[in-house]
Amino acid sequence: MNILIVDDEPLARSRLRRMLEALPQCAVDRIEDAGDVDAALDTVSRGSTHLILLDIRMPGRDGLDLAAELQRRRPPGAALPVVVFVTAHDEHALQAFEHGATDYLTKPVQRERLQQALQRVRPLVAMASVSRRNDDADAVLLVHARGELLRVPVGEVLYFRADNKYTAVRTASQLHLIDTPLGELEQRHRTRFIRLHRGALVARDAIAAVLRAPDRADTDEGGDWLVRVRGIPETLPVSRRQLPLLREWLRNQSAGDASAHE
Repeated sequence: MNILIVDDEPLARSRLRRMLEALPQCAVDRIEDAGDVDAALDTVSRGSTHLILLDIRMPGRDGLDLAAELQRRRPPGAALPVVVFVTAHDEHALQAFEHGATDYLTKPVQRERLQQALQRVRPLVAMASVSRRNDDADAVLLVHARGELLRVPVGEVLYFRADNKYTAVRTASQLHLIDTPLGELEQRHRTRFIRLHRGALVARDAIAAVLRAPDRADTDEGGDWLVRVRGIPETLPVSRRQLPLLREWLRNQSAGDASAHE
């Protein structure tokens, strides 16, 4: 999960960052911060913020202004970052919830209360990710094959894998080669795919199982674990660097599924 702390006070941002970094459930989260509304909007515009911990009272435009601006800028059907307000002024609680806040923390933030907020947020982030991934499945890739230009729906792609100067595109029935770099594909379709190592992305809904590798490899692409890809007799290695991120996503996915059935 990518977390953005927005507060005009540097000490407040530092304290909250230290609290997050000390929580085991945030071990693989990316934490960023911003000191004003403009900097926060710039970060959110990159499209990778899942949670905003947002102060209300700030010079100039405040946290309520930021929440309203996010609502105005939201493209039709797009999911917004989850907002949790963090402020010393609890008289703004009603306004905060009117602006779509999921939770409301008062300063000084207590560790237990922050943990409760994160437990509430993570299933919401997981469900929003599923929704965005379903929208992304409508996109198509243009692939040259035997003199024809084929349209391959991104929703049919099981994985992308670097193949010398090209990128292999694997569907349940075919293997194509395209010249789009893997990093560009990751940026375009990051809500649908997750990186396994520096040379492979797998569709999140194509992960059938994560299992131990029979023989340990000593390269960055290898490790003790493999992903079995759904619908094909193939496995992909998971690098030691990416394994914690994969496990965290699987935990969040399980939490989201459990919440959806309650």
